[in-house]
Amino acid sequence: MSASPAVKAALKSQRIETPSWAYGNSGTRFKVFAQEGVPRDAFEKIEDAAQVHARTGVAPSVALHIPWDRVDDYAELRAYAGELGIELGAINPNVFQEDDYRLGSVCNPDPAVRAKALAHLLECVEIMEETGSRTLSLWFADGLNYPGQDSIPARQDRLAEALVAVRDRLGPGRRMLLEYKFFEPAFYATDVPDWGTAYAHCVELGDGAQVLVDTGHHAPGTNIEFIVALLLSRGKLGGFHFNSRFYADDDLMAGAADPFQLFRITHEIVRAGALEDAGVAFMLDQCHNIEPKVPAMIRSVLNVQEATAKALLVDADALSRAQREGDVLTANAVLMDAYNTDVRPLLAEIRADMGLDPDPVAAYHRSGYGKRIAAERVGGAQAGWGA
Repeated sequence: MSASPAVKAALKSQRIETPSWAYGNSGTRFKVFAQEGVPRDAFEKIEDAAQVHARTGVAPSVALHIPWDRVDDYAELRAYAGELGIELGAINPNVFQEDDYRLGSVCNPDPAVRAKALAHLLECVEIMEETGSRTLSLWFADGLNYPGQDSIPARQDRLAEALVAVRDRLGPGRRMLLEYKFFEPAFYATDVPDWGTAYAHCVELGDGAQVLVDTGHHAPGTNIEFIVALLLSRGKLGGFHFNSRFYADDDLMAGAADPFQLFRITHEIVRAGALEDAGVAFMLDQCHNIEPKVPAMIRSVLNVQEATAKALLVDADALSRAQREGDVLTANAVLMDAYNTDVRPLLAEIRADMGLDPDPVAAYHRSGYGKRIAAERVGGAQAGWGA
């Protein structure tokens, strides 16, 4: 199919960050499923991330989770990543996997626990400096299970105090993204349950703070593209954690459950001119529980690419004209025409232009990488939710 040079250039320059934790073992509440060849440390996770970038050409960075990816020498990790053509991306603190955080981290009623959580957040800012990361990605599992358990406004004040301390430590050229989740693990009240709460805190924090939208963190039926459009219009959309969900935060491959929703989201980004040079980070946040890790990540990147390509093919002039004229059916048809376009030939052509195999998944399997790491990565402790 034919596409304008601008569309092709936009797709070639798109950047999608993969998460280190998606290369480790994961599972359900009941069982973590081990697989052959799973990385045993952060260095091997970067090797896998490099395979995704080598096949797709648009995934040059990997997000780190601390302490899951803690190493003795972050300069060494950064140099190793650079040798493989990978940058170290967003740093994700973990303040939800220790006994002290049973009643929360930065919102905990115990000042000692809050101090511990804040110290870890500030440690992660130091790691940003060592890795070259420009983004601190914050998600808090804090919340309440029962009415009366704690003061809701007091917890918001504690949260705000911690965020201000982190902002003041970040320094110029770096930013924090505040993620929200409407429930789980807290079932009565989550301390950052929705985009509005995250947005309110980010407005108070100023230019160095933006909202992160995880596509799995919404109630069923939520119009996520509305949230995206509003945050874009206010300059507060910092990025995404793309994944798919059927029921709750299922963390399935991006585009697996509702590819039309992924298209609608990317359409709002393209419409706002925010695909490039707007600081909106395209990041994946997934758990590959039963499928092989690397090919699943490649598939996820391809799904985001396809949604973006379709969004770029929307006839913006025709859509605007139909909207001004109140022509409901034509406006909808313009969107559907783009969505129903098979963009796989276009993306295959673009990959060939970039010197890549037009079929990234097939190229990965032909490389024998999966069999090689299964044979080589024997012994030691595999990475997973706990490491």
